[in-house]
Amino acid sequence: MPGGPPNIPPPPAPGSAVSPGPVPGSAPPTGGPELSLSFGKGPQRGTSAPSSPAKSRESLLQRVQSLTGAARDQGASIIGAAVSSAARVQPFNKDKCFTLLVLDDQNTDWSKYFRGKRLHGDYDIRVEQAEFREISLTANADAGPLVSFNRGSSKQPKSYRPDFILVRQAPRDGAKDYRSTLLGLKYGGVPSINSLHSLYQFQDKPWVFAHLLQLQRRLGKEAFPLVEQTFFPNPRDMLAWQRFPCVLKAGHCYGGKATAKLDNPGALQDAAGLLCGTGLSDSTSYCSLEPYVDAKFDIHIQKIGTNYKAFMRKSISGNWKTNQGSAMLEQIPMTEKYKAWIDEVSELFGGMEVCGIAVIVSKEGKEFIISASDSTFPLMGDTQEEDRRHIADLVVGRMQNVCRPSMMTKATSRSSISSRGGSPTEEMPPVPIGTRPAPVGGGPPPIPERTTPGVGSIGRHGSISSQSGEIPDQPTEKAPTLNSLGRRDSQASQSSSVSGVSSASAARSGVSKVTTLPGQGTVADEAEDTMKNLRKTFAGIFGDM
Repeated sequence: MPGGPPNIPPPPAPGSAVSPGPVPGSAPPTGGPELSLSFGKGPQRGTSAPSSPAKSRESLLQRVQSLTGAARDQGASIIGAAVSSAARVQPFNKDKCFTLLVLDDQNTDWSKYFRGKRLHGDYDIRVEQAEFREISLTANADAGPLVSFNRGSSKQPKSYRPDFILVRQAPRDGAKDYRSTLLGLKYGGVPSINSLHSLYQFQDKPWVFAHLLQLQRRLGKEAFPLVEQTFFPNPRDMLAWQRFPCVLKAGHCYGGKATAKLDNPGALQDAAGLLCGTGLSDSTSYCSLEPYVDAKFDIHIQKIGTNYKAFMRKSISGNWKTNQGSAMLEQIPMTEKYKAWIDEVSELFGGMEVCGIAVIVSKEGKEFIISASDSTFPLMGDTQEEDRRHIADLVVGRMQNVCRPSMMTKATSRSSISSRGGSPTEEMPPVPIGTRPAPVGGGPPPIPERTTPGVGSIGRHGSISSQSGEIPDQPTEKAPTLNSLGRRDSQASQSSSVSGVSSASAARSGVSKVTTLPGQGTVADEAEDTMKNLRKTFAGIFGDM
């Protein structure tokens, strides 16, 4: 404007704003807020126009979006690195792996305890976990068991052929009975921890207690103290019991189920009538009675391979069953007495790698062994993770010994490990009809099979006899017959017998050459020479007759 100051720039256009950046030619900005005004010339020709507030907001939004995208990309890269690291820890190779079937509930994820473990250097362990109620199987004597998982989905159930089994769930508990699954696994010859033989032996508590009684008879009552127990095949037979209070244990149950404390004969009659009216079969309605022991606490002793532990459990809620209600659990030192007890129990049923026993201690300080358990006993205390890792290490060690690489078929592997120490044998390749495989171990050569009599069979095996130095099939025995005739006539003429022997050997070699080199031009000439030698032999032997 003509009346304004000479250095004042024209006012900005409506809707525009002053650019926050420094104007060329002005002083550099300081650390404080920029409050100075520039009175220099306007923006030079060719520079961009000052940005509007809307464009500033858009640039800020773009900056935030770029930062968010960078953070997202960085997080994705971190997650991808973690996934790739986990993949590097345990790559899964379907062609070089052994399948481990773990029978346990879903409260424990057993796959993490086998992560990163290898067999024979580079064979993975594929962990498939399920409960007894979720699987069905068929077992073949040669191929082993085929296990299918039935988990209620609409998809086709997956099937596996396990190479090893870890059993942590009780196959039989009250009304649940999966002994048929154990039979199928045993039928297929799959190795396991504990052995399927010992697991099946534990499916009736009176049977186990009977073996504990055998240990007591051998070791003595002081060295192996068992609680006094009486067995009744039928609940009606226990009405004559007179010692009260007592503890009734019916059937085969765990965790204090089907166990009751009876204070008088009336309670015993009620319990007997209840058991008789359940409709159970005679094989599952057995029961036992034992005097009630006013216990101060109970002790649980466990053995996992070479690892031993003992725990003391004392009820706080006042329940006579220490496994129900509130209880105080404490790990106690493993004494030599407890170790001797658990070692004796572990030798039952062919040996058990994982087992435990339960002991009650009366208020007078007396100890009574009340039961024994196999590999399905529950883990206790703060060392459960450590115990699971001990079990996993035990399984890996056994699988290293009994599972063989893929050069063997799984049926051969199972048959070799069922004998516990038998050397595995490789499966022989298929042999064509009419031939036999070569002998193994330097034994005598097999007798060739004859298809047609006469010279046809000689021509079939002539090359074998000429290379091994053995006499061919029976048609070549005619030459030794002539040789024997020559030996009989050698008493009259020694020279003729010598020529007969040489001619017979020449005839034998000629027959061998004929059968070894069929279809070549020299065969006819050699055959003609052979016939000439035979004529001379006959002339030398029978010429003077």
